[in-house]
Amino acid sequence: MLKDKTILITGGTGSFGKRFARELLRKFPQVRKIIIFSRDEFKQFQMQKEFPPDRYPQIRFFLGDIRDRDRLYRAFEGVDYVVHTAALKQVPILEYNPIEAVKTNILGAQNIIEAAIDKGVKKVVALSTDKAVNPVNLYGATKLAMEKLLVSANAYAGAKDTCFSVVRYGNVVGSRGSVIPFFKKLVEEGNRELPITDKRMTRFWITFDEAIDLVLFALSESVGGEVFVPYIPSMRILDLARAICPECTLKEIGIRPGEKLHETLVSEDEARHTVRVKTNGKTYFVILPETWFETKPLQKWGDGEKLPEGFVFRSDKNDWWLGVEELKDMIDRLDIELA
Repeated sequence: MLKDKTILITGGTGSFGKRFARELLRKFPQVRKIIIFSRDEFKQFQMQKEFPPDRYPQIRFFLGDIRDRDRLYRAFEGVDYVVHTAALKQVPILEYNPIEAVKTNILGAQNIIEAAIDKGVKKVVALSTDKAVNPVNLYGATKLAMEKLLVSANAYAGAKDTCFSVVRYGNVVGSRGSVIPFFKKLVEEGNRELPITDKRMTRFWITFDEAIDLVLFALSESVGGEVFVPYIPSMRILDLARAICPECTLKEIGIRPGEKLHETLVSEDEARHTVRVKTNGKTYFVILPETWFETKPLQKWGDGEKLPEGFVFRSDKNDWWLGVEELKDMIDRLDIELA
């Protein structure tokens, strides 16, 4: 699929971007070029040490911001595929700086759409979040707007062949800033009490490998306008804490502003135009667009399994759960980012 192709990753120096680039090189050694587009020069310097040019001649680094439309136009020259991961994501910070969130997460997405269409990019896959479903914070609202822009971009492209789609999932376990490295750091520092926001809280479990597989699936199979959601297991935060430190006491500290008790990846309203697809041992939910340009997605995914009335894919209503022992085993095998 990617032989002799050029792939650009926005926000490419982030946790996902670095791992995705490495996996592209492993799975598609004949890729022509992987462009890492990001605004942080120090992170690019650090990443270049991980991918030295003498060993990884396909990797190129392009300093720029998705807010800068002209810079995107230059970066997208000759690009076949774009994986859009760049975003402002810290919920409390964005509540205090809302316009900055809009400029990057919404207007930045508009710039990517314009540049991709005008520069003849074949496909754009954008990364979204569970927080875009029934959003309760500004970050989620901006990602919902981003999803809507990317879906509608397939109509905006007109006669051009650029295809836009979205993948949606929750926080990647073990990633920098997520709860597992936070708990592990506390334990390593000698703490024997772990803070729990709410003992009822549940979350989905997805690894970097699963997130990468989802993006590759979207790059390969999307026809335009889909939102792809992986079928993944749920866990209870209490079980996760017990898996990390069985002897620790747990202190409930209260849910944080802008945080939900449970994650939702497919809402009940979306489920009415969503199909379940099984392929290569994996299951995905494909949310189809409801607008007039839905012909291609319907032709592609029309044979998928319809979801039952009232279906919702929410972490507390899942039919697939991980227990304490399973979580222990999985955590032991994780590549945890403690920094």
